Amino acid sequence: QVQLAESGGGLVQAGGSLRLSCVASGRPFSSYHAGWFRQAPGKEREFVASISSSGGRTSYGDSVKGRFTISRDNAKNTVYLQMNSLKPEDTAVYYCAATVRGGSNWMSSLYNYWGQGTQVTVSS
Repeated sequence: QVQLAESGGGLVQAGGSLRLSCVASGRPFSSYHAGWFRQAPGKEREFVASISSSGGRTSYGDSVKGRFTISRDNAKNTVYLQMNSLKPEDTAVYYCAATVRGGSNWMSSLYNYWGQGTQVTVSS
């Protein structure tokens, strides 16, 4: 099993930037594909970005393309989400997730390990 812990959330003004981190422990993280999801109050969990175990493949949700960048450092067992040009509609709890399974990486059901989440609030 792997345990995930997110950090880096906070309050930022619209147009600002934040970098989220997700540190994995328990097993070598290089075996896992990883993803970021978010959930705003009253809304369903939304796919944000994913990255393959090696870091060679990434994908993004339409609402964040061109503004967010996912990356990873397997030597540090860490996945990052760099968020630029933030908008009030980016306000949500952001979750890191991991899986050893390949497939539809935008689907939350693919992932079987989840962090507790970190709050991101973007003020207008």
